Amino acid sequence: MAGQNRLASETSPYLRQHADNPVDWYPWGDEAFARARALDRPVLLSVGYSACHWCHVMAHESFEDDATAELVNERFVAVKVDREERPDVDAVYMEAVQSLTGQGGWPMTVFLTPDGRPFFGGTYFPKERRGGMPAFSDVCLAIDQHWREDRGQLDEQAGQLTDSLGRLSQLRPADHLPAREGLAAAARLVTGQHDARFGGFGRAPKFPHTMSLELLLRHHAGTGDPLALTAVETSLDAMASGGIYDHLGGGFARYSTDDRWLVPHFEKMLYDNALLVSVYTHALQVTGAPRYRQVVEETIAYVLRDLGQPAGGFSSAEDADSEGEEGRFYVWSADEVASVAPQVADWYGVTPEGNWEGTNILWRPERGALARPAAVEEGRAALFATRLGRVRPGLDDKVLTEWNALLVAALAEAGAAFGRDDWVTAAATCADFLLRELRGPDGRWLRSWQAEGGARHLAYAADHGALLGAFLSLHEATGEARWVVAARRVADDLLELFWDDEAGGVFTAGRDAEQLITRTKDLMDNATPSANSLAAVGLARLAVLVDEERYRSAAGAIVRLVGALSLQHPTAFAHLLVAVDLLTAAPVEVVVAGERPDLVRAVQRRYRPRTVLSWGEPLDGPLWLGRSPGAAYVCRAYSCLLPATEEAALLAQLDEAEAHPGA
Repeated sequence: MAGQNRLASETSPYLRQHADNPVDWYPWGDEAFARARALDRPVLLSVGYSACHWCHVMAHESFEDDATAELVNERFVAVKVDREERPDVDAVYMEAVQSLTGQGGWPMTVFLTPDGRPFFGGTYFPKERRGGMPAFSDVCLAIDQHWREDRGQLDEQAGQLTDSLGRLSQLRPADHLPAREGLAAAARLVTGQHDARFGGFGRAPKFPHTMSLELLLRHHAGTGDPLALTAVETSLDAMASGGIYDHLGGGFARYSTDDRWLVPHFEKMLYDNALLVSVYTHALQVTGAPRYRQVVEETIAYVLRDLGQPAGGFSSAEDADSEGEEGRFYVWSADEVASVAPQVADWYGVTPEGNWEGTNILWRPERGALARPAAVEEGRAALFATRLGRVRPGLDDKVLTEWNALLVAALAEAGAAFGRDDWVTAAATCADFLLRELRGPDGRWLRSWQAEGGARHLAYAADHGALLGAFLSLHEATGEARWVVAARRVADDLLELFWDDEAGGVFTAGRDAEQLITRTKDLMDNATPSANSLAAVGLARLAVLVDEERYRSAAGAIVRLVGALSLQHPTAFAHLLVAVDLLTAAPVEVVVAGERPDLVRAVQRRYRPRTVLSWGEPLDGPLWLGRSPGAAYVCRAYSCLLPATEEAALLAQLDEAEAHPGA
């Protein structure tokens, strides 16, 4: 189409958002860097994602501006990257920006030499100088001047910065696994960082930190520590009561801009909602609190309704903006509420002056009180119906393997715990979609799928790690052996394509992928579990099911690589500590043979973080040898208790086995 740049043919919705920019964008690839070499110009790399509010702001201010675009086109080769499609590119240059500035974020703006080495970077730059931030055009002019007049210094800086990248990926493994006693100390460190007043960890902006909450739940399950459970309940109640939770339609925004979870950054991400479904499910299993069931049911309803696609996959995110304004879809004036549902004004904290920029973000002033009286529920439904008439936020409809796999695991676990076969079916349908659409003709997993362009980009270690966990959770939820077969294939691919033969652990990108200026390892948990955490936990779980030492050994090698760091900095390695727990305990193995749904449900109802369940179709391997139909078998470390044929006997055996996790 006339007037569009090279991004018009991309499958990423984020890249296509920039197809009409006057900036002469290139997608990441050889063509862009060959052009930079031919013109002897630096590369302007801009990295973001479709639901990123400040990415939209910078695009509107600078990339849609003809004068700014002319400056960029004359002096740089401009490259646009969707960080969700290319996490490998994002990781390399985010580390560079953090080294240069001490902080990171999106939009990420980095200037590179034509061979891809970074020499200057930052995040959002405004069109005009303000708040101590230079204008984007001034930055471009200064970079161009240095490029022409002081090339040697820039080249030296690029070399030094490039040499410093990937240092965390060069860790050497310890000789032994961490001592199990360190887990309790790590949990105490996490509890010590908890905000006892408002929940969560640290100060604003506040993110859900689901993995830290999961760590505390595991610690409580093993020790009965009341402080750990209090921290979890305080945080979950505060988030579900705050404006970060969508009280009309369900689901959570990405983070809160304030300490008390009132004002969200309104974008909704698939991965956040998947991880939050899991932690609220586990909290319900531990506490029995109905409010957690409500949050799970409403969040899953949101995901299925608003992110689900007809083919079975799930879209990545909903934007923070609609009609060019952040949060417009979600906020209300007092008059609007009064005209539609006046009975809910007090319930949702609605006031004439509002609580955010003259408008009202709906929230629950009484923390944890979520069960709605009939009149309030009637008003909520009326507000929700009214909201359906508004212009919705933009939808990023690409399907990412990793994020969909996280959702599959969450749906499977919640469905099994709540007896919701429809959720388990949705999980299996999504998994079948991934198996069908997100693999190449050679069986190689791919990262991203979009209805208009199909699947593209080789999948990363995080995709494989998330798939491994998803398939294992589906086996536990369905009893189908095919999911263990699929898990083994993913595990084999993970070890073949990503394993570091020298130090252990998995690299971000496979050995068959594009080689960037450094090969990174995704080690620290962030908004999602790291690739190495996912791999370690999945391989440890799989090893218990199929009793294959190479999976257990690989999981142990990852833990030995970062185990000491994980105990010292548990909030950065919270999911990795799950693998430490699994490898230093003697996991409980439960086989339910024959048609005994009552015994299966007895295992699934309760939170059992160190228990691996197999039922339904027998698996190859020793776990199923000699199992007589009609009974449950509880085993640990190659030793099994007497077959249990009654629920009470099975629960007693499980309680006894789980009471001594280090045995």
